[in-house]
Amino acid sequence: MDYHGQKRSNPTHASTTDPDARLARKGKGKEATLSYTGHLLTENKNGLVVGAEVSPVTGTCESETALERLQKLRRRRPRLTADKGYDTGTFLDSCRRLRITPHVAQKRKGSAIDGRTTRHEGYGISLRKRKRIEEVFGWMKTFGVKAQV
Repeated sequence: MDYHGQKRSNPTHASTTDPDARLARKGKGKEATLSYTGHLLTENKNGLVVGAEVSPVTGTCESETALERLQKLRRRRPRLTADKGYDTGTFLDSCRRLRITPHVAQKRKGSAIDGRTTRHEGYGISLRKRKRIEEVFGWMKTFGVKAQV
């Protein structure tokens, strides 16, 4: 079929070999490709991966999967460090209901993170440690499975 000039959508561009794959764009100006979303959970002290999961792409799969994983934690008063994508009121409220301290990077405008989180020294430390998970994704892109795809 010739899709030239037509808008891509999941019904028109469904995979014949993997029906669960969905169109997703990794950034502005990038093309949408059939894919899944990968999720990693690391501990902050050493940057070790303690959990991994893959889920179909939806608009909210990252925060939904994070909350599912956090509900399974057995630590007392855990802290969640995450990027700006998690800076939403509903996600932060859910974390607080689970008695999890959300150390989420603030959006420039309209951040749901307030002073009760940012005033503590641990918030800044968590944000500096957050780069460790980015190092894992970088390794995956360079040497791991993602490099072969």
